[in-house]
Amino acid sequence: MTVESGLDRVAAGDPEVLGHLRGKRVGLLAHPASVTRGLAHAHAVLERAGARVVTLFGPEHGYGGEAQDMAPVGDVDDAAEERVRVFSLYGTTFDALRPTPEMLRGLDAVVVDLQDVGARYYTFVWSAALMLEATAAVGIPCVVLDRPNPLGGVVLEGAPQRPGYRSFVGLYDVPVRHGMTIAEITGMVRARLALPAESLVTVPMRGWQRAMYFDDTGLPWVYPSPNMPTLDTALVYPGGCLIEGTLLSEGRGTTRPFEVFGAPWVDGEALAKTLEGQLPGLALRPLHFQPTFQKHGGQRCGGVQVHVTDRARVRSYEAYLRILHALLTRYPDAPRYRTEEYEYVTDRPAIDLLTGGPEFRQATDAGESIDPWLASEAAGAAAFEAERAPYLLYR
Repeated sequence: MTVESGLDRVAAGDPEVLGHLRGKRVGLLAHPASVTRGLAHAHAVLERAGARVVTLFGPEHGYGGEAQDMAPVGDVDDAAEERVRVFSLYGTTFDALRPTPEMLRGLDAVVVDLQDVGARYYTFVWSAALMLEATAAVGIPCVVLDRPNPLGGVVLEGAPQRPGYRSFVGLYDVPVRHGMTIAEITGMVRARLALPAESLVTVPMRGWQRAMYFDDTGLPWVYPSPNMPTLDTALVYPGGCLIEGTLLSEGRGTTRPFEVFGAPWVDGEALAKTLEGQLPGLALRPLHFQPTFQKHGGQRCGGVQVHVTDRARVRSYEAYLRILHALLTRYPDAPRYRTEEYEYVTDRPAIDLLTGGPEFRQATDAGESIDPWLASEAAGAAAFEAERAPYLLYR
């Protein structure tokens, strides 16, 4: 089936959309995956549509998408072969995530066109939310061009965060696998903050259905961040990102991050055997790998590659929690959790921010089963179904 993204509607000259853009001085929050089905970038598409793009904004990884995770990105003065200022919205402090009034001065609107991957930790939706807050404060509209949730919009996993566990890997309370598009989430944020209706202009997709995975849309996969090379990577990411909260390598520095993980002390064959048959839709293949950078860079690691065998059955959040529980239980004396600053937070472990609270870590460290907690996580995700209903654009 053919799906038109919000940007495709701009490129097609949709008069309903062009009225918000033509003749306007606009800023653009985008990245390399902000392209049409013909791979034309949003900057060029907006210019051809009659908008004057005078300012560019880059989220985490930068406008050009070249920076690794959590690497501060600076402003630049030349982009797309023009003297257009590019402001980074990912610096060394949390305050740097939000555009300043000076950055927005002289703009008639800001266009947001970011490909998300459907997990709470993926920060692009929160950059969009912070942009909406900032544009509303100075009285200009935020125009969100919608894009598919690569994981579809049906399955939800993981409860929303508990009080005190918001961060840039979960700025608003949503499940880990939230099943919403970026326009739906910004609509929810607008309502929660009681911002004026005119502060947000949403350009929905055409032809998208909630049961679609990304490869059902006919749109090209352009990796939206350096470690999101394939749709399979996105499918396991709601679970795979949890490894960032540990001292295991999540496969950064390999060609299959989040699908490949381990550490020098891990016996991949034993792990695969322990979990055989317990991870619906997934298979664990033992392997050795050597990351080229980040955790255990240059060292030979044992571990597994997670293969998607039936994506309709995949619940990667629960699967990776079970994998981590098995690993941490099997190697009680091995290094466990990341303790240094994580997404601007220093007073709580990264694993707690990712899971939305301390329960997984506490149960695992006590040698207890995580089954009761997983049941509460499933209940929390189910309860969110009703909460998100008013903000869904596609039924």
